[in-house]
Amino acid sequence: MNLLLFIIVLIVSFIVVRIGAIAFQLTGLEWSLAKFQALSCFTATGFTTKEAELITGHSQRRRIASTLIVLGHAGLVTLIATFANSLRPAPTMPRFTIPFLRAIIPSSLLPWINLIIIIFAVYSIYKISTRTRLAAKLTLFLKARMVKKEIVKPVSFEELLVATGGYGVSSIEVCKDTPVLNKALSESELRQRDITVLAVERGGQTIPNPSPDTKILLGDKLVCFGKLENIRTELCLSPQ
Repeated sequence: MNLLLFIIVLIVSFIVVRIGAIAFQLTGLEWSLAKFQALSCFTATGFTTKEAELITGHSQRRRIASTLIVLGHAGLVTLIATFANSLRPAPTMPRFTIPFLRAIIPSSLLPWINLIIIIFAVYSIYKISTRTRLAAKLTLFLKARMVKKEIVKPVSFEELLVATGGYGVSSIEVCKDTPVLNKALSESELRQRDITVLAVERGGQTIPNPSPDTKILLGDKLVCFGKLENIRTELCLSPQ
């Protein structure tokens, strides 16, 4: 029973981390960074990198991180308890057992068999959840459900790099509600807000170092450098 519970909790933990990663991605984090931060929150390890500023400085991400931390502590306690009980030597065989099991498997070997099963289960679940089409389909399914249920409101930008002091590079897709839509860069006053447009992606082509008279059109992607909080405030109207 403890062994089965351990495997179930392990599977649920992987799913929770994947949901957390999807939630972070929907708020604008790049996928690999979203996965790392979700795992960091769930396991309460490795959460001291510069990228942590992207979580602590964003209200929606702080809620996601808090949920992952709470679930992670509960899951860790359960995993440790069930793991320890699975490896505890049983003084007697279970009441309900296969008649010839006692002759084939001595009770003293059951903890070692359980350990082998646990190792195999951890390895299999890890492989399935990270390197198969099933994981990709599960991610797409969970993302679609989360967007449909509005569990996390997606944003129209992606933060690519974080630098010292909260500065970084963001790729923002221009939509009909973007404040700078149909304005030239010189009219947008982004420079006055400490935001520099490094490139404009339009129709599959990239305009590097765009000139001040470059007009911002619907569907453009602006690659900007500046303080990430300012970029979110000035170029993205999605809830933060």
